[in-house]
This record gives sequence, C-alpha cells and structure tokens, in this order.
Amino acid sequence: MPGRRNAKSPRGSGNEIANHANASIPSAAITALTLPRFTITSRQLIFASVILLSVAAIFALLNLQKTSALRSEVVQSESARLSAEQQRVSREKQLKEREAATAKFGDTQNKVAASEAELTKLQAEKTDLQTKLHANEAEIADLRKRIEAADKPTANSSQSSSATGDLQAQLDDARKQLDAAEREKILLSDKMKVTTEKSTQIETERKHRPAPTVNNAAIRGTVLAVNQAYNFVVLSLGARQGVEANSEMLVLRGGSFIGRIRISSVEPATAIGDIITTTLARGVQVQPGDTVVYAGNNS
Repeated sequence: MPGRRNAKSPRGSGNEIANHANASIPSAAITALTLPRFTITSRQLIFASVILLSVAAIFALLNLQKTSALRSEVVQSESARLSAEQQRVSREKQLKEREAATAKFGDTQNKVAASEAELTKLQAEKTDLQTKLHANEAEIADLRKRIEAADKPTANSSQSSSATGDLQAQLDDARKQLDAAEREKILLSDKMKVTTEKSTQIETERKHRPAPTVNNAAIRGTVLAVNQAYNFVVLSLGARQGVEANSEMLVLRGGSFIGRIRISSVEPATAIGDIITTTLARGVQVQPGDTVVYAGNNS
C-alpha cells in the first residue's frame, strides 16, 4: 500500500502544475494586449479649444461676408426698382404733357381754321350785300325817275279823269316801293357795316397772329420698317413735320413706353433713326406700326 501511494504522487503534482500554467496564460495575454493609457493635459484642452474657436470665427466671418453681400444685393435691387419706378413715372408724365401739348396745338389749329372759314363766309356775305345794295340803289333811282315823270303836268289837258286816277295810283305805288327800297337800303347798309367790322377784326387778328411754327411736342408718327440686324428704323415723318437730326423720339405701343430712337438722317417725308438698345426692356423689340413721339433735341 505505501508503495502505491508513492507511485501516484508524481501524477498529482504534474496536474497541478499544468492547471496552474493554464490559469496563468490568459492573464499574461490580456496584460500584453492592453494599450497604454493616454493622458489629456490642460494645455492640450486649451489648444483644442483655440482651434475650435478659430474655426468658428472663420465660419462666422464667412457668414458675415455672405450676409453683407446679400444685403448689398437687396439694396441694389431696391435702388434699381425705385429708379425704374421713377423713370416710369417721369416718362408717363412726359407723355401726358406731350399729349396735352398735342391736344392744345390741335385746338389752336382748329380755331385758326374756324376763323379762316368765318372770314371767307363774311367776305362772301359782304359781296352779296354789296350786290344787293347796288341793285337796291338802282331800283331807287328808277323809282325816283318814275315819280318825277309822273309829277310833271301833262301837255294834254283833255286827259280823262280815269287816266288821271290810274296815274295817281301808279304814283302812289311807286312811292310805296321807293319807301320800301329806302328801308331795305338802310337795312343792307347796317348789315354791310357789321360784316365789314367783323371781317376787319378777323383780318387784324390774322395779321397779328404769329407765324405758324412746328410744335415739336406735336410731332407724332409711326415706324414704317425695322432693321434688327443694324438696329435702325424708318419713320413716317421727316423735315416737313419738323423732325431734326440728332433729336430723340419715344417709341410707344398701345400707350406704353417701349424705348427711344435717335434720328440719324432726315428726308422731306421720312427719317431714319438708330434704336437706343439700352432703353429697351429685355426681350422687347421695336416693331413696324409702333408710334413715335418727339422727346427732345440733343444737338
């Protein structure tokens, strides 16, 4: 028995050694694989904070610049809108003034034409009254001769009483006609005087009336043709209507402003003008049939 116990004891010692070795291996491996501990200092925190603050300041500066640029664009857009609105109001005012001037010029022309027509009528009436007055004077002279002849005593004293009565009746009738003719002469003379006074007044006004001149504000025409390649137009009015070289015309369509043209060449009945492209709205072009109105002379 004692010999058996001694024989088993070496096996038990080997198992204990193996178990101890197996138990110690994981701890060593874990110890070998563990990373070294990283320590963050206050200097590193301050440095990181400064970097983050610098990045934030850069982004804030960029945002501030972008905001300032957007603000400038808004201000420019608003200024452009106000300027365009002022130009529109100014153009509408100019158009109204030119239309009023055109209407006034037309009224003046109509008054002149009416005065000329009245003068012509008065002159014709005066001529007719003169003719009637001459005829009346001739009739009065004839009646007076008849009355004088009737008042003379006849050489034949044996004239019958009936013939004397007829002669007296004729004499009375002639005297009545003479009275009527005298009254008509007075009436014709009065009419003649009134007509002469009116005629003289109209002629005096016409003499003192200033010579008719072309009112630039009344210059108005249409676009006959447009050359888009070379940006010029042909107009339906020229030197006879008072168009001058280097003057500007407003282009209208349906009463709305389209743009401006500058006259480059003038003929008696037509004119050529260059389109001022900077005055045209985007996508808008001058077309045949558009109305043109005098805008001013830049000479």
